[in-house]
Amino acid sequence: MSDTSSVSPTGGSAHASGANRSGGATPRLALTGISKQYPAVRANDDVTLIVAPGEIHAVLGENGAGKSTLMKIIYGAVRPDAGEIRWEGQPVEIASPAAARKLGIGMVFQHFSLFETLTVGENIALALDEPFDLKALGKRIREVSADYGLDIDPQRHVHSLTVGERQRVEIVRCLLQNPRLLIMDEPTSVLTPQAVRKLFETLRRLASEGCSILYISHKLDEIQELCDTATVMRGGKVTGHVKPREETQASLAQLMVGHSLPDYERRAHTPGDVLLDVKHLSSSSDDPFGTSLDDVSFSVHAGEIFGIAGVSGNGQAELLAALSGEHKANKGHRADAVTICGKPAGKLGAAARRKLGFAFVPEERLGRGAVPAMSLAENALLTAHRQQMVRSGWINAGAMRAFATRCIEAFDVRCGGEGALAQSLSGGNLQKFIVGREILQAPKVLVVAQPTWGVDVGAAAFIRQQLLDLSARGVAILVISEELEELFDICDRLAVLARGRLSPSRKTGDTNAEEIGRWMAGLFGDREGAPPSAGQPAHA
Repeated sequence: MSDTSSVSPTGGSAHASGANRSGGATPRLALTGISKQYPAVRANDDVTLIVAPGEIHAVLGENGAGKSTLMKIIYGAVRPDAGEIRWEGQPVEIASPAAARKLGIGMVFQHFSLFETLTVGENIALALDEPFDLKALGKRIREVSADYGLDIDPQRHVHSLTVGERQRVEIVRCLLQNPRLLIMDEPTSVLTPQAVRKLFETLRRLASEGCSILYISHKLDEIQELCDTATVMRGGKVTGHVKPREETQASLAQLMVGHSLPDYERRAHTPGDVLLDVKHLSSSSDDPFGTSLDDVSFSVHAGEIFGIAGVSGNGQAELLAALSGEHKANKGHRADAVTICGKPAGKLGAAARRKLGFAFVPEERLGRGAVPAMSLAENALLTAHRQQMVRSGWINAGAMRAFATRCIEAFDVRCGGEGALAQSLSGGNLQKFIVGREILQAPKVLVVAQPTWGVDVGAAAFIRQQLLDLSARGVAILVISEELEELFDICDRLAVLARGRLSPSRKTGDTNAEEIGRWMAGLFGDREGAPPSAGQPAHA
């Protein structure tokens, strides 16, 4: 076992020396003619990409444009069918992620690659290619994560972490490797605005020391703020190069999707009866690192979109489990703690709640919203089997495939058909399928968590419009999201969940991001500015 110096970042000297070895004018990375064909799609088609030392370079495109495949080729996780890769002027074959890390390439994936039964420290240790001391590594993880504003406890098991906390682990694990080229695929999807600012400071510091950064994000304001240059991809091909700061968000979106995006259309409607009612919901988290719910009450009317904002880890997972039926009310709690369409549902399981007209889109697409190794048709069966897919106990395969095909066509899911495996879809296309699967069941109540996480601007606009249309048809919709812009765009009312407690609600037009931001820090209650008196510490 070695001491901590074997696993800790060495600071600017390594990045600077990498830049010096490249001779300044020599690109850190140069791709020429990169192509990759899958059975149903040509993911990359004659792609050329050049990244200089110290450059923050964005790769823009719709979901399915080929961005993630290209990044995996650079990282050695996917082998190209054709083309050349040059690293600091020398042709290389990157046969594996270990070979990429040896060159100095690190990657933060959009979909997490963590073992849930291991601790944070053990997961990070698995990515190290040299001896380590687990205790010393844990100390280093605490130091580096705190320095970067991504606090994480190395002793916690990954299964106990929220999505936002798992993202922090991925980022810290990569930064500990001291990369000379850092690939970031949707790194801020579930980070707080404060954490994003801190991350940007870190990335700018790394770039100033010579580290090159390839940055993928669908948040165009981030691209404009952070990135020096951008390569635009569409349909697996490079379609242009721009300087983001010289473009508008509208022009960048048009470059990505090939057309301008329509404004959201709100159809006139009057909220009706309460269809989802939560009264004095309190529950102790089974997870010692979780957040208990403390007297949560709210209602959602027919035709209304009610939004709940908050920093990841403040009780969102526990609230979703209580609403979906994954966790039923504890013994002694009232059945009417959750009421769906006028029926007490607090003690009902998930299937019984769906019979009442409840539908649910979880925040985790792979593993929670869909089974990765199953086809889209099979994944449709999981929650929509009441749509004539099961008769007398037998699966109607034709109806199953027809439903999946209808979902694919209605929600513009880019895939190889109803037989495509869920894990073969890009994040945004899988999200469109999951949202579509729930909407096509004609629910009366829809709960959606992180509806556009990691989704491109075109797909995000489409999903948000679908939610607006659904509410206009009288469906009660609850949206739990960390995207404040999204909540302000589509919600009628907003509240904030902090430390397991729910703030007062406000009509969207009667509040602003500043007030919601204060509430996200727990500054609400009987007295303006008074923090909650109970609950677990907020995870910032």
